[in-house]
Amino acid sequence: VPQLLYGGKLDFLVFDYLSEVTMALLAAAKARSPVLGYTPDFVSTAMAPYIKDIHRKGVRVISNAGGINPHACAAALQEVAKKADVDLKIAVVAGDDLMSEKENLKGSGIVDLESGKPFPESIYSMNVYLGARPISRALDLGADIVVTGRCVDSGIVLGPLIHSFGWNRDEFDLLAAGSLAGHLIECGAQCTGGIFTDWHAVPDWHNIGFPIVECSSEGDLIISKPPDTGGLISFGTVAEQLLYEVGNPQRYLLPDVTCDFSEVSITEIPGIEGGAVKVHGAKGSPPSKFYKVSATYLDGFRATAVCPVGGPKAVQKGKCTAESILKRTRLIFSQLGYEDYSAVNMQVLGSEDTYGPHARRSIDGQGPREAVIWLAVHHKQKEALEIFSKEIAPAGTGMAPGLTGVVGGRPRV
Repeated sequence: VPQLLYGGKLDFLVFDYLSEVTMALLAAAKARSPVLGYTPDFVSTAMAPYIKDIHRKGVRVISNAGGINPHACAAALQEVAKKADVDLKIAVVAGDDLMSEKENLKGSGIVDLESGKPFPESIYSMNVYLGARPISRALDLGADIVVTGRCVDSGIVLGPLIHSFGWNRDEFDLLAAGSLAGHLIECGAQCTGGIFTDWHAVPDWHNIGFPIVECSSEGDLIISKPPDTGGLISFGTVAEQLLYEVGNPQRYLLPDVTCDFSEVSITEIPGIEGGAVKVHGAKGSPPSKFYKVSATYLDGFRATAVCPVGGPKAVQKGKCTAESILKRTRLIFSQLGYEDYSAVNMQVLGSEDTYGPHARRSIDGQGPREAVIWLAVHHKQKEALEIFSKEIAPAGTGMAPGLTGVVGGRPRV
């Protein structure tokens, strides 16, 4: 926030907090308390320390940090504003929560898209991905801060652009350009080199700059970052982000527009410290008549153990350790009448297990002298995973010198 607020010359500051996994965790939090279910870091870390300067500079804020409980998020923000003695109009975009429709949807014969499994019994959350129009409407009405629940990630940028330029619902090329602007910066430092393939060309990760998009009313974009920050804006960093999670780049489906990014051009702008690019050429067509919906359901519990292994034949040693832990806990399960694990994922990091059949083994045949067991197990009953957690520690201290375990159990949704 400080680098963007003080070095970015912004009109709007946007925050994208929600992944599908995040929605699951927030749903579990709200189940514990009705005042939870939003991302508290947005309020306490991103907004509270800077809210006076945000107000003084006239920067308007849009965030999907509302998660499962946007009204609670807005109430917490209002308390922060009150303590700071600033007058801010906070708007909430609601309507994405479909839990009240659960029984109707269950009776309609909906099945899992990939597996064909029936509608789950233990639904935790069900949210529709809203578009940008409610955000732009809130800004039209004078909101200083707009808090949403689940919406498409790019919508938190498209909404301010619709508000600023008055783009109509049928100006699909412009809506596609605004969606592209949002898509390129939605993951923060990803487009400034945070996950760049050529990572070695990216300077100063420790002070990486977050992206800024400057958009014209004609839909032309310039992507840059604040001065005196690390990271890199280049053709490569931006092009990789352009392809991130779009599926078919000729038919990227959004609530406001169907985007065609296949003819987008990315041109580096010379002479700008840290780099900048011009982006042009997004095309759009009408959206479908449908919304995307993401639902989460309780599917048991998962525990993960991460254990370093040292010494000769570390890979074989690691596999033997992990297999012994599984055999021992399965024996205890059978004695106590528990079912077997629902799923097991075992990898020995350092053995190139991650690469599957493309792994490259060592030349001397001995393998590395150091490896890490990564063992994840899934079970319907929490008590079974508590047994796993207890067994991992004795295995760690007794089976291999220097072996330690870090284990955590959490609801799997």
